[in-house]
Amino acid sequence: MPASSRKSSRGTQRDIVEYLARCCHVRSRMISPTAAHPKPKGKHHGVRLQEGIQEFYLPPKKPGIVTVPPMSYLAVRGHGDPNAEGGEYRLAIELLYGVAYTIKMSKRSDHRIDGYFDFVVPPLEGLWWQEGAHGVDYARKEDFDWVSLIRLPDFVTADEVAWAKAEAAAKKGRDFGKVGFFAYDEGLCVQCLHVGPYDDEPTTVEAMHAYMEAQGYALDIADERHHHEIYLSDARRVAPERLRTVVRHPIKITQEDGGTVPSSHA
Repeated sequence: MPASSRKSSRGTQRDIVEYLARCCHVRSRMISPTAAHPKPKGKHHGVRLQEGIQEFYLPPKKPGIVTVPPMSYLAVRGHGDPNAEGGEYRLAIELLYGVAYTIKMSKRSDHRIDGYFDFVVPPLEGLWWQEGAHGVDYARKEDFDWVSLIRLPDFVTADEVAWAKAEAAAKKGRDFGKVGFFAYDEGLCVQCLHVGPYDDEPTTVEAMHAYMEAQGYALDIADERHHHEIYLSDARRVAPERLRTVVRHPIKITQEDGGTVPSSHA
């Protein structure tokens, strides 16, 4: 939906895997030492880890069912058309990246974050909904409510976000008060990689919904569960037909068909 982000397509995909593979949450919770999935050793640990990460951030172009584990984000909430010149959405992106890079570059300051490791700032994400709509109506962009997101490493707490906001405000001379710490347990979802213009997403969404229904699930968009997008391309540099976006919808098991809940690797 948005018209801008800050990473090139090829660079972003490499960065996603690099960042998430080093994330404390994923490293400590992704793999359980069970008989079916014995604890990996040596270099194979990284391979298994990246395969699991790709399930959530680099999925295939065919729909799939996943259980997304709890994650923490920087978040800015807003309303309106994301493409509006000088609108809330573009300001939100500036605020998010300002705080994200303050956290990343804390290694060069006197501030020390417990458990810090250097990381690549991950791609922009967004939750989208409209009052009175079950899903999203792409023809009514001016009616969007949204939460713009950037995922955080597990070592970043709400207190560290508060420090980063104050630090960014002092250095940049602007108000970062709209940025918040957001913990989100997304749970059971259907998702797919959409390739093409944002306005063509309904075709991908239709395929996702047909797949979930065939597997015994129903759409579960509600007050706290929304249409979710992850932007793997920079719309300023990538042609519309080549834009890559992860589209994710919350779902639930239908009583009639009784689908199964896939592992979250948590």
